Amino acid sequence: MSYLTYVAVFGAAVVIFLWLRDARIFFRTGLPGYRKAAYHGVLYGAVGTVAVLCCLANLELLGLGLILAALYLQGRILREKIWGNEPWPVRFLGSIPRSRANKK
Repeated sequence: MSYLTYVAVFGAAVVIFLWLRDARIFFRTGLPGYRKAAYHGVLYGAVGTVAVLCCLANLELLGLGLILAALYLQGRILREKIWGNEPWPVRFLGSIPRSRANKK
């Protein structure tokens, strides 16, 4: 197992973290762009997991290519602008006030 396997594991963790952050923002705001990002994040998280399995099977370059593809495609999804001048920990964790349209 080479150091590239650890890089792939870190990349897969980032993909899954971004998926969960998009899901959290969608559940708090109900914005359709984040809904689409959360749905696609499931697929990209699966690609990240397959990439780690490729790295464990000594196919490091294929695994890293899959991780890079998942990160690239995850960043291409159009989302609404919700951030203003919030500090970085708020944006990092996806802490946004609840403002769902169907809130009772």
